[in-house]
Amino acid sequence: MKCPVCGDDCVKDAHEIIGMIPAVFARCKDCRMKILDKNSPPPPDSFHEPCRCGRRFIDEVFAHLYALLVREGIFSGNEVLREAGSPLLHPGYPFITPPFLPGDSLVLLSRYPDQRVAQMMVDEIPEIRGVVRSGDFIPGVADPGLETPPRSYELLAGCDVRANVFPTKTGPVVIYQQQSTIHIEFPRVHNPKINSVEERIARLRPEWFVDTCCGAGTLGITGARMGVPHVILNDTWYAAAFWAAYNTKVNREFFRVDEVKIHAEYRSLAEYPVGREPVLIAETVGDQEIRVYQGDLHKLHQVIPKVPVLAVIDFFDKSDKVTSGAVIRDWMGQVNGEAFIP
Repeated sequence: MKCPVCGDDCVKDAHEIIGMIPAVFARCKDCRMKILDKNSPPPPDSFHEPCRCGRRFIDEVFAHLYALLVREGIFSGNEVLREAGSPLLHPGYPFITPPFLPGDSLVLLSRYPDQRVAQMMVDEIPEIRGVVRSGDFIPGVADPGLETPPRSYELLAGCDVRANVFPTKTGPVVIYQQQSTIHIEFPRVHNPKINSVEERIARLRPEWFVDTCCGAGTLGITGARMGVPHVILNDTWYAAAFWAAYNTKVNREFFRVDEVKIHAEYRSLAEYPVGREPVLIAETVGDQEIRVYQGDLHKLHQVIPKVPVLAVIDFFDKSDKVTSGAVIRDWMGQVNGEAFIP
């Protein structure tokens, strides 16, 4: 599948990504493993070329990044290793042991590189897939009232599209996203939000399941994989709605569908980044109906039939009980069925 960011064939169907685990980050008998102190500067000789298997221990990759930052005058050499940035692995899944990275498997989030140095990282360090300048905010829509303008990180070099593999009771689901535009969600062996959705669906056996603030689609696609006949995913943020649509296509082999039709292009959606009235982004053809919309959750009732539905409302700041209660009351005033915050 063509990547909507870089145009290469770097988006794979779900079974291909799942088939990479756990061997993708496993060491061979010749791989070196030297754990470095993340709270100190690394020694000058703390990295080597990748092993003949093409992998290198993650600490060595970061020591290489650190050396490049020193060489280019970004670091003085007194900074601690962890200051180089945060690693996001492709594909991401729950790790038991520290990873050995193959080529093109790491998206770096960092406050420090400029575009010139970021391109050097991509060109000189084979494990680097993309470099993103991060900030002290969460990318995407963080305000359910849509009053705070959303923001994104900046992709400086390479491609920052990566996949996470989330375990569910019916089998793993693969969720791609562009890391500069959507908040980070790390796969865990036990995911409370996924568990909450699975419990409700197993108990209530709904005909309709609605993921109202779907992000890249994890909870909605979990419901679809459980076999709910009718599933709606929705998000007001363009990147979330698009990747939810794309991930429906990536995971289509797990659904009772013949085809996934995507009606919008990534770049065109970016021209209207915050949706209000619900707009259909994607739909399936087959025995199982899955639809993806971009729109305000407060207006989503316009495209939901007047039948009982189970809705999950997973907006960003659920700790605000007043806002949470108001959102649930507003939803229940418009839509039949049950709604919950995971």
